[in-house]
Amino acid sequence: MAEDKHHHIVPYRLYAIILVALLALTFASIGITEIELGKFTVAGALLLAGVKSVLVLIYFMHLKYDKPYIKIMVAFVFLIFVVVIVITFLDYLYRV
Repeated sequence: MAEDKHHHIVPYRLYAIILVALLALTFASIGITEIELGKFTVAGALLLAGVKSVLVLIYFMHLKYDKPYIKIMVAFVFLIFVVVIVITFLDYLYRV
C-alpha cells in the first residue's frame, strides 16, 4: 500500500511575511484595548484573534495544502465556535 505524500516547499520569505503579519496583528489586538470602542472592543479583539488563527492554520499548519475534507472539518469547527460566541453574546445582552 503506497501512500501518496506530496511535500510542499514553502519559501522562508513567506514564513517571514506571515510572522510579521502575526506580530502586527498581535500589537493591534493589544492596541485595540487602548481605543475606546465601547461594546465593540471585544468584538474587534475577537476579529483580530480569528484572523491570526486563520493565518496560523493556513500557513504554519499547512492547511492550504491539505485534503478538502480536512478543510471542511476545520471550517465546521470555526462555525461551531462562531455559534458559541454569538450565543454567549446574546445571553449577555438579554441577561436580566
